[in-house]
Amino acid sequence: MHQQWYVIANPVSGQGKAGNNWTDLQQKIASYLPVSDWAVTTENGHATELAKQAIAQGYRRILTVGGDGTNHEVANGILTQTEVPPLEIYHALLPAGTGNDWARTHGISTKPDEALAMIAKGHTALQDVGLINYQSHDKPASRYFVNVAGLAYDGYLVQRSMQRKPGEGGKLFYLSLVTKCLFEYYLQEAVVEANGQSYQDFFYTINFGIGKYSGGGMQLVPHAKPDKGAFAVTLAGQISRLGVLMNTYRFYNGTIGSHPKVTTFFAEEADVKATPGAPPTLLEADGEFLGETPAHFQIVPKALRIVVPE
Repeated sequence: MHQQWYVIANPVSGQGKAGNNWTDLQQKIASYLPVSDWAVTTENGHATELAKQAIAQGYRRILTVGGDGTNHEVANGILTQTEVPPLEIYHALLPAGTGNDWARTHGISTKPDEALAMIAKGHTALQDVGLINYQSHDKPASRYFVNVAGLAYDGYLVQRSMQRKPGEGGKLFYLSLVTKCLFEYYLQEAVVEANGQSYQDFFYTINFGIGKYSGGGMQLVPHAKPDKGAFAVTLAGQISRLGVLMNTYRFYNGTIGSHPKVTTFFAEEADVKATPGAPPTLLEADGEFLGETPAHFQIVPKALRIVVPE
């Protein structure tokens, strides 16, 4: 079993933040951590396979260099591999993305030296993960997530973001896309079943949170706790476009639950489906577009060992 680190880097994260100075960043990482091997992703999903391969080769410490999407993929590699129990793997992130929302939840610095010094100390915690069973291209699929999953407008927004041209990205691009999608998206009726109750509405957004931040610092699930053993759920009902714009400040200051058309609660599992005759509701997780409803959400308590500040 390797006691050294296996590094998986996404060179296009954060508009090339990791890749532009990759040689210098490698030297910096090696000055803090004993690294045995390096790998660079080349396509979507590649980080998941690299993580599985590293574990099969005997590595138990994986450092991800990238953003929330790369972190999502590596976590899925750890959780779906069959070589060892996932808790034997140390999962660390050197944030190099645009939003870095998972890192924000855990208080991980976006400054490389500070983050690497923290990782070198080796303090770990156990985090919950979510498991979603959903539909992708009319076939059943499943995926783990480690931060926030969103449906309705959130799913549409992430699906649209996949259509961006090479080189487009960053916070300004994201904010302009958020506004554009707000006027493109039409609310669709859905049903959420959780804790023995049923909620039916033309939902603006449906969120299941393990971490509290998403979308570059928004708090759509401000009540989320990574080791709660339950999802923080936020249901935003039929809100007009003007109403959304006037309440945008609530997305960032943690008061979204105070809106009269928003319901928040905790749930260990839930089902989301379209009402009869309505189209499926779109689904994303950790900023990655997955597919659509029907979807079943289940919490898996303390399933991932992560390196975090003391």
